Amino acid sequence: MGINLKEMFYFNDPLIIGSQIAIVLTTIGIVAGITYLKKWKWLWTEWLTTVDHKKIGVMYIISGVLMFFRGGMDGLLMKAQTARPEMGFLDAQHYNEIFTTHGVIMILFMAMPMLIGLMNVAVPLQIGARDVAFPQLNALSFWLFFAGAMLFNISFVVGGSPDAGWTYYFPLAGKEFTPGIGNNYYAVALQIAGIGTLMTGINFIVTILKMRTKGMTLMRMPMFTWTTFVTCVIIVAAFPILTVALAMATFDRLYGTHFFTVSSGGMDMLWANLFWLWGHPEVYIVALPAFGIFSEVIATFSRKTLYGYKSMVYSIVGIAVLSMVVWVHHFYTMGAGPAVNSIFSITTMMIAVPTGVKMFNWLFTMRKGRIKMTSAMLWALAFVPCFLIGGVTGVMLAMGAADFQYHNTLFLVAHFHYVLIPGVVFAVFAGLYYWWPKMFGHMLNERLGKWHFWLFVIGFNLTFFPMFFLGLKGAIRRSYTFSAASGFSELFLLSAVGALILAAGFAVFCYNIYWSVRYADRNISSDPWDARTLEWATASPVQYYNFAYLPEVKTLDAFWYMKKNNIGIKLDENQIEEIHMPSNSGLPFVMCAVFGIVGFFLVFEWHLAAAIASIGIFAGLIARSFDYDHGYHIHKEEILATERAWRQAEGEVNTRVG
Repeated sequence: MGINLKEMFYFNDPLIIGSQIAIVLTTIGIVAGITYLKKWKWLWTEWLTTVDHKKIGVMYIISGVLMFFRGGMDGLLMKAQTARPEMGFLDAQHYNEIFTTHGVIMILFMAMPMLIGLMNVAVPLQIGARDVAFPQLNALSFWLFFAGAMLFNISFVVGGSPDAGWTYYFPLAGKEFTPGIGNNYYAVALQIAGIGTLMTGINFIVTILKMRTKGMTLMRMPMFTWTTFVTCVIIVAAFPILTVALAMATFDRLYGTHFFTVSSGGMDMLWANLFWLWGHPEVYIVALPAFGIFSEVIATFSRKTLYGYKSMVYSIVGIAVLSMVVWVHHFYTMGAGPAVNSIFSITTMMIAVPTGVKMFNWLFTMRKGRIKMTSAMLWALAFVPCFLIGGVTGVMLAMGAADFQYHNTLFLVAHFHYVLIPGVVFAVFAGLYYWWPKMFGHMLNERLGKWHFWLFVIGFNLTFFPMFFLGLKGAIRRSYTFSAASGFSELFLLSAVGALILAAGFAVFCYNIYWSVRYADRNISSDPWDARTLEWATASPVQYYNFAYLPEVKTLDAFWYMKKNNIGIKLDENQIEEIHMPSNSGLPFVMCAVFGIVGFFLVFEWHLAAAIASIGIFAGLIARSFDYDHGYHIHKEEILATERAWRQAEGEVNTRVG
């Protein structure tokens, strides 16, 4: 195998040594803290074994915040290296590793869990359901994602990080050019996390199609539920492609096959096609839920029904279809030919049309609305001009002839950051400020929220807007240094300063979470925003059974209609019956541990150990097959006591209509 324990740890790099020490001390601190507070039983019963979609959503969000910190540190290290000409802060190898992990972590281990977390929190409530269709599968989805994320992250301190770029292009990613184990982490960890994401897609498709409450037709669903549904359809269509591609890559690296090895008859362009057949739909897998979040936030804080609801639905479906037929624009420069490039140039520009429809719908929703400038609404407003810059530059890159000039420059880097940060990160922040009281029973501090907003938005533009000009001046991407004679120094330094301001904004957000947990007012309404959709008809935080009895929907914006017409607001005790709920299960957590161990052994090419450990996976599947726990029932008296308590505490559900 050629891999031994001596290759697992590095002791010649102060950054890596510092990280190893920090991980050990943090782990000791966490274990000691939980032991001192005697919280092990609470942690196991309330979180590690939970199948409650709301708690699973919170765990996704916590993971996403941690990954945001990790990916953000990678970004700051890259900016420090390029702040001045010919800096020696990072060498070329270390820089390659950091920009590889930065891309993977931010897209797959930050954006995805943040959005899936918000889906878990809001979607079952928005459709009036008790839970998702497959609660234990939902827990397994999270724990597989978590296993993949942790496996990928330990690469920095154990064995070496992947260094072939986040796109993992062959032949660079093959054993011929990168014989170390770093790129094994990419193939194995993403495979484990991707299986979890695929399960999530299947679960939410079934949930939305089969578990909507009475009267909740497809065309009465909230827009976030619609975007979640279409996103999950794309997940089911696209993620198996990534699964196949990663399996082939794993066999190439671990078992000597030659799917992508050019020198042995393989095709490196096969990887490029398979990767981007998944990769471009992935852009919309993270963008469409974000569009749904903006739709909810803009409608709520404009005090208006979303303008052009049906056209929004049709545009989402159109984006989903077109997202599968644009992948070649990622390699115009690789020799596909003018005919192929022209076809995909047209499809790429076509996808801007339904996106433009959504833009106008949001603007018309705000027109003549009584807009309330909350932190969530500020993120939605900032999204429009920033995302527009990303969209316009995307149309520029869609033209094959122009892309030959832009493709390998920082112009492209600026473009996709102007798409993904306003189109995903802004939405995540908007969603967190919006649904935070529903998750935790208190609000995030609005004053700190505005500091977070302005620092982050100013820092973001200062970081990435100069890159457009750097790209036009010829600064290439993926380069760890540049010369003083290039004339790039001032813009690179400006970008580095912007990154520090952006990081300060994220730090304020983290402090806001801490401050709000400690000091925020808990005596708030279950409907603090005077919102429009059904999740706000429940307690804050939401009781574990979601609804005392399932609501009946009469129209779009169901909760707004209920408040305006005083229908279904007060508790009707005659409708309450026993509620059946699923039991907690430790099996998903155990499966997470087993998958992590198998993955670790595969990364180091310890095949016999991996084969033995994988028996645990099959044992888990068999154990699940013989699991005859059918859940438990909540008695009517318990439901009545819970409902009376939260309703009396706030004086019934907020019935005002602004």
